[in-house]
Amino acid sequence: MNESQINKLKIPILESNRLKLTPLSMVFATEKYVNWMNDPEVIKYLMSGGNYTIDKLQKYIEEVEKRPQFFWAISVKETKEHVGNIKIDPIDPINLYGEYGIMIGDKSIWGKGIAYEASSKVISHCFEKLKLRKINLSVLSKNFLARKLYNSLGFEQEGYFKKHIFHNNQFEDSIRMTLFNKNFKY
Repeated sequence: MNESQINKLKIPILESNRLKLTPLSMVFATEKYVNWMNDPEVIKYLMSGGNYTIDKLQKYIEEVEKRPQFFWAISVKETKEHVGNIKIDPIDPINLYGEYGIMIGDKSIWGKGIAYEASSKVISHCFEKLKLRKINLSVLSKNFLARKLYNSLGFEQEGYFKKHIFHNNQFEDSIRMTLFNKNFKY
C-alpha cells in the first residue's frame, strides 16, 4: 500500500463489545475534551496538553481532518460518552508500519479494560485491513501502567533511550516498543 492509497482510504467506524471508535472530528471538540488536556493526571505522561482552550482544540482537530489520519474518538456504546482517543499515525506506506498512541481522558473508566479493548480493535484493523507489518510506540520508562498495557497487547521492547525526552522540565528515559503482525508474509 502506498501513500496515495492510504490517503484515499476512508477511516472506518470500528466497534468492539463495549466501544464505538469514530473518526476524530469537530463533533468531539468539547469542553470535556479541553478539561482532559488540562488535567495534570490525564496528561502526566503525554507530550502535549496543558494550557488548552476550545480554540486550540478546534485548531488541532482541523489539522487532523485536513490530512487523513487513522485517529479515532473512543466512545462507550452504552452511554455514548466520549472517553478518549486512539491513533495509528503516521503510517509509513513503504516500510508498512504505523505509530500508536492512546489517551483515556475519562478517569472514571481507568482500569476497566477500555484502553486494551480499543487498542486490540485498532491493531486488528491495521494488521488485517491495512496490512501493516508492525506497529511502534514510544513510552516514558516511568509510565508503568502504560507499559503494562502494551506488554499485555504483545508489544516488545526494541530500545531503551536514556535521558531522551524533555518532559516536565527534565530529560527522561524513553522505551521504544514494537508489535509485529504475525500473519505478515515477508
